[in-house]
Amino acid sequence: MSKSLETPTPANGIPAITNGANGKAKPATAEQFMEHFRRHVRYSLGKDWGALSTTNMLLAVSLAVRDLMVDRMIETERRYREAKAKRVYYLSMEFLVGRSLGNNVTNLGVVDAVRDALLELGVDFDDLREEEVDAALGNGGLGRLAACFLDSLATLDMPGFGYGINYEYGLFKQDIENGFQKERPDSWRSQTNPWMIERPDESVDIPIYGNLAHGTDRDGSTKPMWVNCRHFVGVPSDMPIVGYGANTVNFLRLYTAKASQEFDIQKFNEGNYMTAVEEKIASETVSKVLYPSDEAEKGKELRLLQEYFFVSCAIRDIVRRYLRKHATFDEFPNKVAIQLNDTHPALAVAELMRVLMDEHRISFEAAWEITTKTLGYTNHTLLPEALEKWPEALFHRVLPRHLLIVHEINRRFLEKVAQKWPEDHARLARMSIIEEGHGFKQVRMAHLALVGSHAVNGVAELHSDLVKTSLVPDFYELWPERFSNKTNGVTQRRWLLKANPGLADLISRSIGDGWITDLYGLEKLEPFAEDEGFRKEFLAVKRANKIRMAKTIKDVCGGVVVDPDSIFDVICKRIHEYKRQLLMALRVIHEYLCLVEDRKEPVAPRTYIFAGKAAPGYWAAKQIIKLANDLARIVNNDPRVRDRMKVVFVPDYRVSLAEKLIPSADLSEQISTAGKEASGTSNMKFAMNGALTMCTWDGANIEIAEAVGAENIFVFGHKTEEIKQMRETGTYNPWDLYHNNPAIKRVMDTFQSDRLFGRDSALFNWIFHSLLNQGDTYFHLADFESYLATQDKAGKEFKQPALWAKKAILNVSRMGKFSSDRTVRQYAEEIWGIKSIP
Repeated sequence: MSKSLETPTPANGIPAITNGANGKAKPATAEQFMEHFRRHVRYSLGKDWGALSTTNMLLAVSLAVRDLMVDRMIETERRYREAKAKRVYYLSMEFLVGRSLGNNVTNLGVVDAVRDALLELGVDFDDLREEEVDAALGNGGLGRLAACFLDSLATLDMPGFGYGINYEYGLFKQDIENGFQKERPDSWRSQTNPWMIERPDESVDIPIYGNLAHGTDRDGSTKPMWVNCRHFVGVPSDMPIVGYGANTVNFLRLYTAKASQEFDIQKFNEGNYMTAVEEKIASETVSKVLYPSDEAEKGKELRLLQEYFFVSCAIRDIVRRYLRKHATFDEFPNKVAIQLNDTHPALAVAELMRVLMDEHRISFEAAWEITTKTLGYTNHTLLPEALEKWPEALFHRVLPRHLLIVHEINRRFLEKVAQKWPEDHARLARMSIIEEGHGFKQVRMAHLALVGSHAVNGVAELHSDLVKTSLVPDFYELWPERFSNKTNGVTQRRWLLKANPGLADLISRSIGDGWITDLYGLEKLEPFAEDEGFRKEFLAVKRANKIRMAKTIKDVCGGVVVDPDSIFDVICKRIHEYKRQLLMALRVIHEYLCLVEDRKEPVAPRTYIFAGKAAPGYWAAKQIIKLANDLARIVNNDPRVRDRMKVVFVPDYRVSLAEKLIPSADLSEQISTAGKEASGTSNMKFAMNGALTMCTWDGANIEIAEAVGAENIFVFGHKTEEIKQMRETGTYNPWDLYHNNPAIKRVMDTFQSDRLFGRDSALFNWIFHSLLNQGDTYFHLADFESYLATQDKAGKEFKQPALWAKKAILNVSRMGKFSSDRTVRQYAEEIWGIKSIP
């Protein structure tokens, strides 16, 4: 039988992963893996056994694991081609994949094979995994959601691919110096990345700047011409994404920005060495850092360039792939779905229009029909200030052709609005893609995404309702059929099977392992909540996870020793005022003062764990980090407190840290101001790992309460409609609470004196003014009393291990809805129109 060029035999003659009798992937053995490993040590690294450092060992192991994925990736593509499958392309500024080695061997089904092979060499696989750095390709929930979706698409055998930027430094590494956050570059790519397959032959040329001129096409019609452009190049690298069981391997395509020419040799020869490489440096800055600060004009320009760069790379690549099999664009929406993950990729609307019209001579009307049938838009925020807007002057300077297209889209759109609502000028102004006022015009990117997409969704039931009724009600009134909800989910393969092997093993021994690909299978666990023996095993797993996390805390928090038998009370997420890490800090102050001044013992010993990063330019968020660290210093060094209370801020929160922290938590703090959090996904990860949720009626917390039973979580605070009413009627006065609630007054007074913070007290005066003089925008004090009472209830229940374990087990057993597999199936059926290709 002749060898196919599409499925070559690996260089060593040993198939990476073979097909079993059912046609599905058959995992490699330890012997097969070892052959791949030895080959990479010798031929990829050029090393002998005796010269292997830990770094080289990790690299060789990772390359050997990648071999197991590549054959399946090629086989997957063959399946898709034969099925003539429609594909979805997921555009996101972030893909927070974390470490890849452990996840890949888990989904490949070769954990034992790799572990056994390395054991023969005297290498502990778990220790080796700890050497891998997190891929710095994201910041928070947005990027982690995107990574979960890619895992689910592959596991469900669906043709789905990610597009983003291959950041050189990502966001930043977070150090804590004297309690303050200090940012330093996260040079995660300083070592060879074994998971990336560079594709320089598929690079794309990206035009920017320039100006417009009027020319004529071959038919003699006048058309705008984008001329005098500068260019830079997008070089793609593919990261294989393996689904559980290894039947399907899709990929995440990430672009690095390169200059169109390395340097100006004439200027170099004239002695102008720095000038000669200016263009190279400027071009390559585009993919250096995730979310550069946009406080300065140059920062805004770089952010806009980043968003256009990755969108243009993606659109050109998607179009090129489509045209390999099609001569016209008639079938484009039937073969291609593009999902915009928030507003960052909204330029895809204008870029797809430009490519269709300018490069393929399609009329505006036909191009618009193709564009709107192809694109879908997911909204992730209810904060108006987080909906991106670009000054029109900046937009014109960077993307003059796109601005002209946006204006034409807006003109036609407003004509339709005016036909439906004649003489309603206020509505026209609200709905226009171009915002006027404040002395200058801005391009509203959310509006562009709304107008250019056939489907718009929120990410939790409450959030989707608020999108329709509060955020963009005019658009919902115009196109109610476009709006839907797709409640977020997380992949149980990463967040339970891999992150919490002790619990995963206990579950599988008890009910089988079907839950790994169907999380609703956890329902079989529910009867075990009444089983005393199971509850004890469950609590033993939790304690082992807490001991592991306590060691990590000691290692990274200056030797602080925490009690694994205390309540691990955890808030870990991006630092933002609406997420209300400050509310938890206020409670820490209250509990501390009750203990040392009132001699009131806490209901149960408690370890308060903070983790998260603040945007470099977000002053208040960085001050909250300082507050948490100062509280840790004060509480942990007070001999009167002993082990009844500890406070820690764990630095540099990232995926690999979350995989240790989340399984160790007893109490999950999801305490955002009601109506502000779109969904949240950490709430799902914590509950899936047996933590009870302390929450407000916000985001997906509501759906978690409905699923697990409100009696099995702790809910406090005002609801969205109550906060809305207080805000609109002006009936909330935090000073009333200050004067009438002694607990609130005592806590707030600590920010006005040296009673608690000593010489640092002046640093925190702003909290007093923000919560009292400036109206307490996020209703911290309004919810404070309810928060304290509910926390007391949680403490009392923690002291009853059988009751606590029962509630925790019921939480785990009722988390089926919150798998990203369910979410992706909904997108596939209701928006994308794609199917599994097994």
